[in-house]
Amino acid sequence: MVKRRCTHAGSWYSAHGATLSKELDEWLDRVPDNIQDVGKLPQPDARAIIAPHAGYAYSGPAAAWAYKSLDLSKAKRVFLLGPSHHFYLPDCAISQCTHYSTPLGDLLVDIKTVAELHKTGKFGKMSKSVDEDEHSLEMHLPYIFKVLSKNFQPNELPPLVPILVGNTNPAKEREYGDILAPYLEDESNVFVVSSDFCHWGLRFSYTYYLPAANSAPGEGVSLRIRDKPTGSTIYDSIDRIDRLAMSSIESGTHDAFINNLQGTGNTICGRHPIGIVMCALENLKRALKLNSLTTDFKFIRYERSSQCKEVSDSSVSYASAFARVECEDVAAQFEDDLRVKRQVPAASQNHASTMGNVS
Repeated sequence: MVKRRCTHAGSWYSAHGATLSKELDEWLDRVPDNIQDVGKLPQPDARAIIAPHAGYAYSGPAAAWAYKSLDLSKAKRVFLLGPSHHFYLPDCAISQCTHYSTPLGDLLVDIKTVAELHKTGKFGKMSKSVDEDEHSLEMHLPYIFKVLSKNFQPNELPPLVPILVGNTNPAKEREYGDILAPYLEDESNVFVVSSDFCHWGLRFSYTYYLPAANSAPGEGVSLRIRDKPTGSTIYDSIDRIDRLAMSSIESGTHDAFINNLQGTGNTICGRHPIGIVMCALENLKRALKLNSLTTDFKFIRYERSSQCKEVSDSSVSYASAFARVECEDVAAQFEDDLRVKRQVPAASQNHASTMGNVS
């Protein structure tokens, strides 16, 4: 047994199990049971979510919206994709641990599925120290444990498939999307994508500013410390930068998301895991494996750590989204086709700083 310690407990979130459990319940309870233009939560077949990974004092309430949307009724495992903040990684890496600890209890790692991914030759293995240093995966573990505990008996919690995503280019994101598409097609798999949104301020080396509410992504300028914007407020500009990115994600087109990022340079730290899951969804669309009830990602919550008024200010944005993924009953044939094309092992049928804790 190799156990990953919850190294950020006690600083980024409570290390006291009862306190943490109460906080998570309170944040989940604050989310409405019905959302306008969405409907009742959880949404049927909402098997993929995007949620933030900052310290819970900042992003805990926003993350609750994604987790309350998640449909776990058929779940047998949870894929967790998060960006690498501290360790340079050109590709993706999987964990070598067998258990992930939380103050609420341990989550098992799906060793069989992890081995399947490793056999593709496209996934490296992260060391235990890299695993424990990274917060983008850990910050989701208490929420995953909490929502699973509401749906399963303590000894029957679905296991986790942790994937650390490096600085992948668009072509690699499409390649990883191809690999993960059969797993996303399987209704027993849930995908959690870890990402904060805009990191704005001099300390993040990002001060991009859109002067008007109708400014196109590429019509902005980078502010300097003495600049005094005369158009939109800085916080309204950040709002627009983020909403342009969210709109490109909601389009369901990976290229649209990439073009948006190239236009604004938005510092979305989870842009690569988001891109990979978007590519997996696009793969299923091209193969005509998704039925009419499937939706692209829909954002239902957006918050920021503070409102920037001066160039010397800073903020981090947090957004939550879900995607409904309902596939036609042709999974076995599709997996065979992809396995031959990409040499991907068959998916198991028994198948979750320098920036400080605001990011």
